[in-house]
Amino acid sequence: MVNPFWRSWFDSWCLSMILFALLVAGGALESTDAPFRLMLATVNAGVHTGEPIGITPALRFVTGVLGGVFCGWIVALWATLRFAMAMGSAGRPLWIACTLGMGTWYIVDSTLSVLTGFALNVVPNTLALALYGFGLIGSGALTRTA
Repeated sequence: MVNPFWRSWFDSWCLSMILFALLVAGGALESTDAPFRLMLATVNAGVHTGEPIGITPALRFVTGVLGGVFCGWIVALWATLRFAMAMGSAGRPLWIACTLGMGTWYIVDSTLSVLTGFALNVVPNTLALALYGFGLIGSGALTRTA
């Protein structure tokens, strides 16, 4: 069983990731895209100079889908982490599965960010992974044996 501090840590981490996913999904609609535009401008400023990124109908569609998938993935991750925490040492396989998912996301997302010219996106990716890893190490979840 994970102690209440680490349970709160993972709850807060998941909530912050869900809020970010909703920010991305908000880019699908003109009436809710201001935070998304700010994020794009920030990521774009580190690499490209000149014109801001144009938000086309196709980008709005992809952004809405991406935000929805990301939000759903984090909700599933949140539920899985809660189950793993409740299971104590028997939840180790769930921790491993979540960690493999996080690692896969990080490698694919960060690599493609660099290759497409948006290397600055690796910074928030690394922060998200580090905060997950800090909780994983601090809670001792992977050191337990079933």
